[in-house]
Amino acid sequence: MKTMKVIALLAAFSIPVCTAGCGSGNKTEPEKTPVTTTEATTETVEVPELDGYTLLWNDEFSGSVLDESKWNYEPHEPGWTNEELQEYTTSTDNVFLRGGKLVIKAIKSEKDGKDYYTSGKITGQNKTDFTYGKIVASAKVPEGQGLWPAIWMMPKDESYYGQWPKCGEIDIMEVLGNDVNTAYGTLHYGEPHGEKQGTWALTGQSYADSFHEYSVEWEPGEIRWYIDGNLYNTANDWFTAVQGEDEKPYPAPFDQPFFVQMNLAVGGTWPKNPDASTDFDKAEFEIDYVRVYQKPQYDTNVSKPEKAYRQAQEDGNYIINGDFSESEDLTDDINWKFLLFNGGEGTAEIRDNMIVITSEKEGTEDYSVQLVQPALPMIKGKKYRVSFDAYADEERDIVVCVSAPSAGWIRYLQDTKLKVTTDKQTFTYDFEMKEKDDNNGRLEFNLGHRGSTATVYISNVRVEEIE
Repeated sequence: MKTMKVIALLAAFSIPVCTAGCGSGNKTEPEKTPVTTTEATTETVEVPELDGYTLLWNDEFSGSVLDESKWNYEPHEPGWTNEELQEYTTSTDNVFLRGGKLVIKAIKSEKDGKDYYTSGKITGQNKTDFTYGKIVASAKVPEGQGLWPAIWMMPKDESYYGQWPKCGEIDIMEVLGNDVNTAYGTLHYGEPHGEKQGTWALTGQSYADSFHEYSVEWEPGEIRWYIDGNLYNTANDWFTAVQGEDEKPYPAPFDQPFFVQMNLAVGGTWPKNPDASTDFDKAEFEIDYVRVYQKPQYDTNVSKPEKAYRQAQEDGNYIINGDFSESEDLTDDINWKFLLFNGGEGTAEIRDNMIVITSEKEGTEDYSVQLVQPALPMIKGKKYRVSFDAYADEERDIVVCVSAPSAGWIRYLQDTKLKVTTDKQTFTYDFEMKEKDDNNGRLEFNLGHRGSTATVYISNVRVEEIE
């Protein structure tokens, strides 16, 4: 799934920043911004200690007004980024404290005879910036088409390595209001744009039902994402560079002060716009607390890990279990994985040397019903062939591609629509890899949003090099 946040904002201040790795030593004390942990108007909240960490700053939102020693309101006009619809305001109608929680509320009104949306965004820039640490936040998201709550981080000085994505971005959590069973944690970096994204899906409950704890452990050379204590994403091989120039020394750009920010967006390129089903009376993003911990020191003498590239099997096929001769857990990240997003419903089963994909609902995106195999080696200058057999219970379309989850979801094999019929056919597609080497190409079969839920049968899947 494509997750892209296009930030066009220039920092309001130009503050020289020394990265945490500056100097000749291998260990450094992280940059800290001392902040009191309670306000005079709040009741004292007992904050848990974490082994090996010291509490750097926190906000339990137990006062009556937003603590502006820690947070800034960040107003923006509609369409500021991602084609979002909302105006971010400084109004206490959009950002307020209630019952020990921070509430960011999206409001629908009318302006010039058209629907108009306001919401809130707060940041810790120049007040609670820090370098390295464990960020812990508890939040409950709103449900509704077009709502997009997020807790994320940007660098204090966005110009230090260059504008987004070169500057880096750490998304602690994002949830789409039309799919509140799935949360995303993402790292953005580089030029060309690269990203590392993980998801954590709930079964029998949603992120809108109750509060969940989202945390990130940010260290030199590795960043880890957790939800309710479950590790679901790890990144350690990012980069940053200006197009055509050498990469900056690792672990840039994630070796400089960042700040936490929180917002509730309305509409935009990823969640799409609200519709008649969106209940704005309930469009509230609630945050119970934000806590930032740090270790006494961090070892900054880290090296970027060498990339491991999958080797082809004896027959030249890079796809593992391409003949579907072995049963698999289709929910894990090993070999084949079946995924549902954005209203897609269905099942997948390996039997009789094929995979059978049955859809109940097609969803709103091509990837709403999706079968993938990641970790395909894509080497610049090489040519590849994708081939497979497929048929369906009735004539219908599907889409096949080879994507780049770690490189901004660009396509090595472009999205290719094909028609499958009730007769088994062999499909073959050749392409040349023209981008930088990637050890995480991903073969995708996308069955969502095609105007059909007919069952599809796929077999004999191959990805191989050709002369």
